[in-house]
Amino acid sequence: MNIAILFGGSSYEHEISIVSAITMKKVLKKSTLTYIFVDANREFYLIDTDKMNSKLFSSGEYKKGKSLILKKGGFFAEGMFGSKKVDFDVALNLIHGRDGEDGKIASLMEFFAIPFISPRLEASALSYNKLYTKFLAENLGVKTVAYEHLSRDDERKISMAYPVIIKPVRLGSSIGVSIVKNADELDYALDVAFEFDSDVIVEPFIEGVKEYNQAGCLTDAWELSIVEEPQKEAFLDFEKKYMDFSRDAQVLSADISDELKERIQTAFKKIYDPLFRGSVIRCDFFVVEDEVLLNEINPIPGSMANYLFPDFEGMLTRLSKALPKEKKIQVDYAYIHSIQSAKGKA
Repeated sequence: MNIAILFGGSSYEHEISIVSAITMKKVLKKSTLTYIFVDANREFYLIDTDKMNSKLFSSGEYKKGKSLILKKGGFFAEGMFGSKKVDFDVALNLIHGRDGEDGKIASLMEFFAIPFISPRLEASALSYNKLYTKFLAENLGVKTVAYEHLSRDDERKISMAYPVIIKPVRLGSSIGVSIVKNADELDYALDVAFEFDSDVIVEPFIEGVKEYNQAGCLTDAWELSIVEEPQKEAFLDFEKKYMDFSRDAQVLSADISDELKERIQTAFKKIYDPLFRGSVIRCDFFVVEDEVLLNEINPIPGSMANYLFPDFEGMLTRLSKALPKEKKIQVDYAYIHSIQSAKGKA
């Protein structure tokens, strides 16, 4: 299978996307990979797979690659003798943060009728915004971590007991996130978060909380990853998460009961189906006082959470054959013709 890896984007997580894209070279060994880079100016470039390394982008050398444009059915390189289509079977959206996770790329792919693996527009909008994710989960009967919402112009007061964690609503990778231990630290943490976003959510910081990650997708059947219990420090900052996004080695399943595993997977399925069909997502759950609580949805997880699956590449192939199809609408202008006929009779 020929997979086009879309990566980069106009995003605070631009560099993380590059790391994830490079990791795919190690993971997708049986597939032919076509790399399409979206730079910070939202220009598309075809990248030579053999030249895929971080320096290519930090140095600006990527601009020597072929510039691409989007047209009906795919990406095209314009040349002296016309347009040449970039050949691939399916595009894998690996743009983290804005552009990739907010629905822009999904909208472009659907508009230009390009088969792609990624959350669709509605799923992107609801998972990109942490506040909307809360609303979605609550509506689906999946419990979430308690929260408060603050906008930039709101009074800086919270009713939640300290310590708390402050998160920008529309960012991932721990960017702009702070742990606040007392009221004296609140203003500074909000200043940091509001540098990146106009809205934040405030959640209780639960020391030593049990966290479990579940990834998966729906092809012709459920394909669920192992349940992972990430071995990590109390808080992962941007640099530690940056390194985490280059993972390509299998990890061990969490040592939990079958009953807890089933509850985590049931919650995951409620979140995924039908909204996230056509994508591979990862949901992060907390278990507090034996309750499974959704912490976050990762609509485009780092390195696509490949390390949680025994057959990640095979799963992508199967998913590419089970993508949702947009309904074709036939326009026959019957209404306009009827108006014209009526006017003619008049």
